Amino acid sequence: MTVETSRERLPARRKRPDVMSILGILFVVLIVGILLVNLIDDPEQFANVALIGLTTGSVYALVALGYTLVYGILQLINFAHGDVFALCGLIASTIMISLFDLSGDEAVVVIAAGLLGTIVLTMLFGASLNATIEFLGYRRLRSQPRLTMLISAVGMSFIVQNISLALYDVNYRSSPPLISTGAAFTIGGVSMSWNKVVVVLITIPVLVLLTWLVRSTKQGKAMRATAQDQDAAAMMGINVNRTISFTFVLAGALAGAAGVNYLLQFQMRYDTGFELGLIAFTAAVVGGIGNLAGATLGGLLIGFIQAFNEGLAIGVPGSDWTRSIVFGILIATLVFRPEGLLGERTPEGV
Repeated sequence: MTVETSRERLPARRKRPDVMSILGILFVVLIVGILLVNLIDDPEQFANVALIGLTTGSVYALVALGYTLVYGILQLINFAHGDVFALCGLIASTIMISLFDLSGDEAVVVIAAGLLGTIVLTMLFGASLNATIEFLGYRRLRSQPRLTMLISAVGMSFIVQNISLALYDVNYRSSPPLISTGAAFTIGGVSMSWNKVVVVLITIPVLVLLTWLVRSTKQGKAMRATAQDQDAAAMMGINVNRTISFTFVLAGALAGAAGVNYLLQFQMRYDTGFELGLIAFTAAVVGGIGNLAGATLGGLLIGFIQAFNEGLAIGVPGSDWTRSIVFGILIATLVFRPEGLLGERTPEGV
């Protein structure tokens, strides 16, 4: 028996987990433990906070999908996306009040029709704005280094934000009380208000329609082919410019839907999209940027984390630490799983 043969028969040594992996596992165990303690201590409060997290996470998911769509096809972080979301929300407030003259005192059918019209018009506005941004700010820079497009995206973010400031000044805008804040259902001590139910009911069809469009339609196949290899897609007869523009249109429409959703729950102003956009971008990275299911999962996960941190009583730092926790999770994800929870590791290692 040769030395080489004996070596081949030796059992492979198991790789010992490094210190960072052990710390990561302990951190996850700590979080799960805190959640279990709160669940056991007050199950009703835990469930109510979880429903708040579901609603907030739905908005984050819609915005995160816009980031992940553009990144998937251009490998570009479109920093202007959060500001497009904010401007769409402000435009929605104008549509509700000035165009449809909604005040909340109308019949349910009138309110439903006005809200549907607001969503459609806001999505069209967001789609048009995003397509314009792509045509003016990004199209001619595709052959340039990625840093050039990234700087252009930052510039576009400030431009859109200042347009919002010029149109709506520094005051907050909100929607009329169109949807009741009363309980839609109550199970024991767990209840969910109508305005939160409507937000989820708006989000689910949009997510289903987006998934169907990307996975089952001819345009969706063109998007996936362009994302894989633009040159090969062009050789196969795909209009790359039109496909990329369509992706920006889709992302802008998602920003419009998210703007309406956010407006139904909170007030917003010209700079609302900056922080929320960063959180949504974090959600996209955590879930796996470029992955639709990952962006949705990341948005919901961040929504739950924020709600639990601000709503639970035992072992949580509180609302002052929400931003630190969210971006700490981003750093931890990049350290332990750079491709995200549902992302795939590429040859480049990202």
